[in-house]
Order: sequence, then C-alpha cells, then structure tokens
Amino acid sequence: MTTSRETGSTADTTGSPGVGSAPRTLAEELRTRPDEALAGLLRARPDLLNPVPGDLTQLATRASTRASVVRALDRLDRFALQVAEALAVAPDPCPYPTLAALMTGWEDRPGDTAGDAVAEAVAAGLPRAVAVLREQALVWGGEDRLRLVRTARELLAPAPQTPGVSSPTGLGPTVGEAASGMSPGRLQEILAAAGLPATHDPVSAVAALTDLFRDRRRMAALLAGAPAEAVAVLDRLVWGPPHGTVTADPAPHLRWLLDRGLLLPTGPGGVVLPREAALHLRAGRAHRAPEPTPPELAPVTEHSVRLVDTTAAGQAFTALTTVEELLGAWETGGPLVLRAGGLSVRDLKRTAAALDATEAATAFWAELAYASGLLASDGEVDERYVPTPAYDDWLLLPAEQRWSRLAAAWLAATRTAGLVGEKDAKGRTAAALGPDLDRGPAPEVRQRVLTLLAGLPEGAAVPPDALLARLRWERPPRTATDDLRSRLALWTLAEAEQLGVTSRGALSGHGRALLRDPAAAAGVLAPLLPEPLDHVLLQADLTAVAPGPLRRPLARTLAVLADVESKGGATVYRFTPDSVRRALDAGRTAADLRAFLTEHSRTPVPQPLAYLVDDIARRHGRLRVGAASSYLRCDDESVLAEILADRRSAPLRLRRLAATVLASQAAPDALLEGLRAMGYAPAAESAEGDVVVTRADTHRTPPRTPPAPVPDGPPTPDATLLGAAVRAIRAGDLASTTPRKPAAAPATTAGGLPRTTSADTLATVQAAVLTGAAVWIGYVNADGAASQRVIAPIRVEGGFVTAYDHTADEVRTYPLHRITGVAELADDVV
Repeated sequence: MTTSRETGSTADTTGSPGVGSAPRTLAEELRTRPDEALAGLLRARPDLLNPVPGDLTQLATRASTRASVVRALDRLDRFALQVAEALAVAPDPCPYPTLAALMTGWEDRPGDTAGDAVAEAVAAGLPRAVAVLREQALVWGGEDRLRLVRTARELLAPAPQTPGVSSPTGLGPTVGEAASGMSPGRLQEILAAAGLPATHDPVSAVAALTDLFRDRRRMAALLAGAPAEAVAVLDRLVWGPPHGTVTADPAPHLRWLLDRGLLLPTGPGGVVLPREAALHLRAGRAHRAPEPTPPELAPVTEHSVRLVDTTAAGQAFTALTTVEELLGAWETGGPLVLRAGGLSVRDLKRTAAALDATEAATAFWAELAYASGLLASDGEVDERYVPTPAYDDWLLLPAEQRWSRLAAAWLAATRTAGLVGEKDAKGRTAAALGPDLDRGPAPEVRQRVLTLLAGLPEGAAVPPDALLARLRWERPPRTATDDLRSRLALWTLAEAEQLGVTSRGALSGHGRALLRDPAAAAGVLAPLLPEPLDHVLLQADLTAVAPGPLRRPLARTLAVLADVESKGGATVYRFTPDSVRRALDAGRTAADLRAFLTEHSRTPVPQPLAYLVDDIARRHGRLRVGAASSYLRCDDESVLAEILADRRSAPLRLRRLAATVLASQAAPDALLEGLRAMGYAPAAESAEGDVVVTRADTHRTPPRTPPAPVPDGPPTPDATLLGAAVRAIRAGDLASTTPRKPAAAPATTAGGLPRTTSADTLATVQAAVLTGAAVWIGYVNADGAASQRVIAPIRVEGGFVTAYDHTADEVRTYPLHRITGVAELADDVV
C-alpha cells in the first residue's frame, strides 16, 4: 500500500477533509471535486480507467505512477509544461506568488515594451496553465500551497545523485543538495571567503549560503568583486547546462568561484552552478523565454476560393484515376509479397514507372488503397498483392463517394507512407505495405493540421513552418532530434495536396466538410468534379485525344486498343501495331474495332488508323501456334519458308514437318513472343484448332477487412463510460471511507476487509433487514477478488442476502459464505 504524500497512507485517507480544511493528499483533493471535474480528469487521462479504480485513493495512486505521469506531461502545451517545470524547481509546497515570480522574474525593464508585454501575457496565462495541471491531477493543493505530484517533480527536477543531469529549465541542484557530501571544514572555508560568519554545524552553514544567494542586494555586492573571467564562466552556465569540469589546479578565476560556493563540486573534477545562484543571475526567471501564448499562424496568403476548390477537385479526380490505375495493373498478377512482408524495392520502382509517379507517391497510393480495404495479399502459396472484392463495389460508386471513402480512410489510418525507405534502429529499410509503418499519433496530427487550416479564412494558406511552430507549442517534442509529430505534419500537408483535400496549401471546401462528415464532403465535391465523357477525338497521326475523364467502359476498351502516351488535362492515346494486336488477341474483330472507333469519336476515323486496323487484322492469326512442345502452322507455305530462312528464328529451333507445319522445341508462349519480335502476328490455338483468346483474368483476394488502426494509447472514453466510471469510483470510495460505529468495529484482514464469525454476520445482516439500515461488508467473489461494499439488506434466505449495493448502485444477491465480515455504519451516514 502506498504511503506517498500525493496518495496518502491509510491513516491519511480514511475520511474526507473537514469543511474549510486544506486537503492533505491528492486523494483528499479529488474527493472535493464535483463529478464533472472527475470526468474531466478521466477524459484527459484515459489510461486511468483501465481498469476502473476501486476508489479515489486508487485513482490518486494510479495518477501518480511514472508511466501515467509521463503520458500526461507529453500531452501538455508548452506553457503548461513550462509551469510544471517551474514548480519542479520551486519550493515544495509553492505559493502562487512564488510561482508567478519564477515565470516573470523580478528584473526591472525600463523602456522594454516587448519584455513588459511578455510578462503581462505570462501573468494572464498562468491561471489557465495551473488550472490545466490541476485538472489533470498533476498539481494539487490550495493557492498558498501548490504541490506538483512527486513523480512529476522527479521527472522534471534535477537529480543530485546523477552528475550532469539538470532540469529542462537548465537549473542545477540547490545548495543543500549539491553540498550534501562536503566536509564541515570546507563549508566553513566557503562561508569565510563569501564574507559570512562561521557557524557551528553544516546545516546552518548551508542555510547561510543559501540565504546569501537569495539576497539580491548582498549577491549583487558579491558579484561586483568577481573577476571578469569568472563572470564569463557564470554567463556560460547560467541558462544551462549548469555543469562543468575543473582541473586539480584550477585557474584563479575558477578558484574565486569555488572558494565562494558559486561552483560546488559534484564529483572528481565536476562542478555545478547551484540553483539559487543561477536564479539570481537570471533575475528570478525559471525560463529564458516563457511562451504563454501559441505562435501566430502567419503570414497568411489569400487565394481565390473557387480556384482552390476547383484545383483540389481536379486533384481529387486524379487521385481516383491513379488508385484505379494501380489496382487495375495489379488485378491480373500483382507483385509478390516479401518474406518479411511488404513490397520489394524493384516492384515499387516498376509500379512508379507505370504510374509515371515518384516512388514516394506510389507508396502513398498503395498504402491508401490498403488502408481503404481495396488492396490486400491473396494468401496463396506465392502470395501476391491484388485487389479485394470491395474494390469491385467501390468502382460502382459515384466518383465523389469513392473519393470520400479514400479520404476518410486516410484521415483515420495510423499507417504512415512517409516512413517507406527509411531505416529503423536495426538498419532495416521500411517497405511499402510492410510491417512497422503504424504510428499511433498520425490520425490526431492529420486532424489537427486540417483543423488549423480550417480556422483560417476560406482560401487562405500559411507557410508550413508556421503550422509546425504551432504544433510544437501545442505538444512540445521530447527531444529536438526525434520530432515525430512535425514529420507527420509535413507528410500530412503533402498527402493532403495529393489527395485533393487542399490546394496551394489552403483547405478546400470539401476538405472542410471532411472534418465534419465524409458524406457531407462527397456532397460538396460532387458539383466540382468533371462529368465523364463518352467520346474521344481521333487524329490523323494515329492518336486519340480524350479531352477529359472518360466513362469507365470506354476507358477500359481504349486502354486495350491503344497505349497512353501522355496524361494531364487531356489524355493522349497512341494506336500501334502491338496495341491493335492486343485488342485482337482479346477477342475483338476488325469490324468490332471499326464500329467502336466510329461510335466514340467526334471526328471521322482517319484513313491511316483504318488501314492499320485492317492490316493487322488481315495478318492476325495466319500463323497458328500450338503445343507439340509447340508447332507452327500456316496455309501460306511461303510465309513458313520465309521464317525458316530468317536467322532470327534460330533460337526457336524450328523444323518443317509438312508443307504448312513447323515444329519447335520452344514452349508455345516463347514461340509466340519470338515470332512477334520478328514482326509477325501469330495467334495461339487450342487442341481443337480454335483461336485462343488471351484476355487476362482478373484476380481477387478472399473477403478482407481494412487494417485496424493502432491507437496511441487508450481511446478517449465516451460520456456513458465516464458517467459509469465516476459513479463506481464514488461508490467504492464511500465504502472505503464511510465511518463505522466504534463499538461494532470488527477485526480486519490483512487486506482491510472486516472479519466476523458466520453467526455474527448472519445476525447483523438480519437486524439490518428489520431496521432498513446500511452495513459495511467485506466480500470475496468467485475469482478470489476482495472488495469492500456498503449494502442495504432487503432479505436473507437460503444462504443468500439480497441487498441494494451502494457501491454498484443496483440490487444484488450475495452468498453469505463469501462475506468475510460485517459492521454497522455510523448513524446518518447513508
């Protein structure tokens, strides 16, 4: 059982403080808080709820544990953290005026309007910061006795036993802490050099030196006689780190500081500037630059609202096209999954080249499809990444709804594509779609970045540095070298532009709606998206121009018949012999292709394109490749003779079997590729002699669910859970602190449960049924968990007592043999 000052010992927490008395422990202060304040504490620190504390003493104990305090400190804004740091180096307890002096200092600033403004802002913001610390149970006590919980003080204050460690404020240990191991004789020598009278013991010597360093007038007189080099040393140490080293024979200016206690030894060769002296040199300030207000989001650049919305909508449509193109390329045979999980560097580069995008952007699109549940591994022996069945349902949705699903998945995902390509602590490179890409703070950072942009006027943007400065103020990084939140913010800005949530750094209209509801975002985006077209413009140079996005059936057919030559506002397709042959291999005839081009072109079909289709169709399938190992047949003997005479056919190892048939030792697919490389247009045939249509079969995974986000700590509880938790904690505290009648107080077990005989237990409970009184019981459930409860017995029968349980706030039935003991309560308690 804890005996810390914050949580209190058993003697400290057996009852609530009297009216008007100051709370002696954190648990006692929590008892004075209303239910709304307790709910606010549990909401701000949800880790305290797992499991629900049995009473307020348990809550205070858990709120003082190191892991919980570290998490709470990490979620403070910069000024609240600075106030906590100041309390860590302040006297304990610390009156509010002392804390205010540490934050503002006592230096006069004549003519320093900027300094006066900062001091005024500090004074104005200090009550809010103290209230935040108190709300999160990091600070307790009255305004005249503010106390920082001991664990937070240990985290934020210097540890005298650890040389070289100082407070985040840059202040070292106190004179008493630094001089704890010094000999009495050495202390008397320091007093004499500082002009102080000798004392009779080390305690009074330390007190005298401390009083000197805290006396502004006497300290100024002492430093007035310091050598210039000694003052320079103090200037280097004053704002931290306060530790230094000296040789066995220090220079005269260092000897001057050592003789007067301005540098105190911390070990062999180590010295430190004591805290009281440093505060005098700082004019009483704990921090060089207090930051009571968040940095301003400036300068603001105004853009046309319509320009931002239309540009972002165009990028949103491009995002849909890119995701479709990626998944369409992988649906007939996606890349293999690495043994350790993820996409290989080679496959990432190949896919980036196909999408005409950077590798970083390709990793983002793949991760977005994965987070949206549209992409997964198929789970086969040769595991590959292919679309899921949800991809087919997604394709049937209107464009705005498809975008809102992608954007909502991006906003909530903890997977971070920006980490792809970086090395971890073990030197392993992070792979796209691989493990170890989850970062818990990612959704919160994305939400906060977009919320800050939403707070600007419509169409307005600010530089990324301004956003990062605000985010660092709201949640200061632990170290300057590992600022994950800033990196997440930069990735958020880049990904939001790629996805069409922002444009030119400004939040779009559908981006603002996305923060409220994805369905609302779809409604805002719909009028801005271009209407898909059902036509192209055929050119005489064997190209087709799509002046806008095409309807899906047209786009799919055209992608088979032609190759994409360029993308942009208008897509250019080029017809080649290979592309036309590809369409013929897919089962189309020349008549089908001519009819398709005539139907979907706003311009007449150019003669060169018609000739190309007819020429390829006329030659297509004249050569037939089958399986022998393979064979080649053609009704035109001259064509076969020409192939045999061509030196390029030597690797195919052809041999004439008949006038119209050649045999090959190459496989059919290798024979097809070899003949096509020689400029022919062969077709594969089946055993029955029919042409084999080589249309690729799409592949889908079994039904898959999107990856679940990895939370950054426990989730924020809802109002229902908070209300139930507060009621349970109050009821448990009532059971543990309710006064019992002294005459009837039973013996207790080692765990604090009452202990009475079975006969006494039954008699007391039966008497309570008759009188309607409440009693205090100890109860052990079937799992062996012990608890204290306050119950009002209703009836006793069959070895069970039915009672209203004040602890659980409901009627329950308890086996009598599981009740360890019972005691009557003091009058008028319940």
